[in-house]
Amino acid sequence: MLGAIVGDMIGSRFERNNVKRLSFPLFVEDCRFTDDSVLTFAVADCVLNGSDYAATIRRYAREYPDRGYGSQFLDWSLSDSAGPYNSYGNGSAMRVSPIGFAYDSEETVLEEAYKSAAVTHDHPEGLKGAQAVALAVFLARTVGDKELIRKRIKVQFGYDLDRTIESIRPTYEFNASCQGSVPEAIIAFLDSENFEDAVRKAVSLGGDTDTIASMAGAIAQAYYKEIPVEIQREVWDRLPEPLSVLLAAFCAKYPV
Repeated sequence: MLGAIVGDMIGSRFERNNVKRLSFPLFVEDCRFTDDSVLTFAVADCVLNGSDYAATIRRYAREYPDRGYGSQFLDWSLSDSAGPYNSYGNGSAMRVSPIGFAYDSEETVLEEAYKSAAVTHDHPEGLKGAQAVALAVFLARTVGDKELIRKRIKVQFGYDLDRTIESIRPTYEFNASCQGSVPEAIIAFLDSENFEDAVRKAVSLGGDTDTIASMAGAIAQAYYKEIPVEIQREVWDRLPEPLSVLLAAFCAKYPV
C-alpha cells in the first residue's frame, strides 16, 4: 500500500506538466497526496475494520476535499444516496491496492476488488481495471514471477502487455480510463529493475501521472518487497497524522 502513496506523491506534480523522461527529482516542495491516496486509505480502512466501502469512501472524500476528485465522483461523494454511475475511469483501480496486499486467496482478492469498485465504477471496464490491479499486486506479492503476471493479466483481462515503456511514451497522452491507463501502469512495473525505476517509468509516460505511478508503485512494492528509506521518509513527512496512523496500522498487519 505504501508504494501506491509514494507513486501518487511523486506523480502529483507532473499530471498537467508531463516530464516524458526518467531523470527528474523525485520529491520537491509541491509534491502532495491526491485523491489517489485518499481513496486508497479509504479502502485500507475498509480492509482493516470491515467497514462499508461506499460509506467509508464518501467519508474520506469529505474529510479530505480539494484533492483532485473527478466531477462525477465528487457529486457521488456528496450524496448519501447516490448509486454507482457506470464509470470506467481509473478511480476504481487507483484505490484498490490494499486488497491485493491484505487477502491470501486469489478468489477473495478478485471478489473484494469487485465490491470496492462497484459502489462507483460499475461499468465492466471499471470493474476489470480494479480487479486487474488487485490481482497484479497479489501475484507480485505471492508468486513474484513477472512473466506469469504478464500472462495471467493478459489472458484474464485482455490487456495488451507486450508493449514496452519506450514504445508507449512518445505518443501516450492523458487518459483517465481504466483501459487507457491500467495496462500502462502494469507495463511500467514489468519493465522495471527496482521500485524507484518502476515509479520513474510510470511518471515518464506522461498523462495521468499520479494515478499511473500509484498503480505501478503498489505492484512494484509487492514484487520488490522494499522501498528505499529516503523515499519512505518523504512520504511519511507529507501525511497528516490520521493517515500516517492508518498507514502504520495497515503495514504492521499486512507486511509485504
